[in-house]
Amino acid sequence: GAGKSTLIKLIMRLYDPKDGCILMNGVDVREYDAESYRGRIGAVFQDYRIFAATVAENVLGDRYDDSKEGTVLEALHRATFDDKLAELEGGINTMLTREFDEKGTNLSGGEEQKIAIARVFAGDNDLIIMDEPSAALDPMAEYALNKQIAAFAEDKTVIFISHRLSSTRFCDRILFLEDGRIAEEGSHDELMKAGGRYRELFELQSRYYREDPSDESIEE
Repeated sequence: GAGKSTLIKLIMRLYDPKDGCILMNGVDVREYDAESYRGRIGAVFQDYRIFAATVAENVLGDRYDDSKEGTVLEALHRATFDDKLAELEGGINTMLTREFDEKGTNLSGGEEQKIAIARVFAGDNDLIIMDEPSAALDPMAEYALNKQIAAFAEDKTVIFISHRLSSTRFCDRILFLEDGRIAEEGSHDELMKAGGRYRELFELQSRYYREDPSDESIEE
């Protein structure tokens, strides 16, 4: 309820703000052609979909031919899908889901999420929006993915939304939202030094990685 999803929809121009404006390179986004503007944005949402098509077609969101093999493999590598890909007999031509093929492959939630992330890596976008991109991953897999995202984002702008604050440490700038407003802003180190709500929640969450929260003997 802090306003994260609403902010993202406004940035993508799924609707326009009633007050104020959103700027890209100093220009009100309403001055751009809407289709052209949205074409510069790649996004991964929490409610992503895997289609009854091959791995390659799912990554591209389009038909596949051999000229696109490098793009698909690089995108899957960046999404840390290499280990699972090596297990698939058909490689990137493996059919996903059994909707149209009883021999199709059903992936785990984390594996599906990596395919959705690979779609962004396969595109040529100026702005990348990732809404809880590692929600289905364990902490180690999340760490590996975040390293790849940081490398990929070297010459791009990435808006990374997460409730799991361990995911925010690699970000250059963190906006901590509460009740539809920016409550705190800065780098991870700056916000930790400030000693506000960000630090409070970060330390609360990190405790669950260090200790067993079900252990009632833990002292407060």
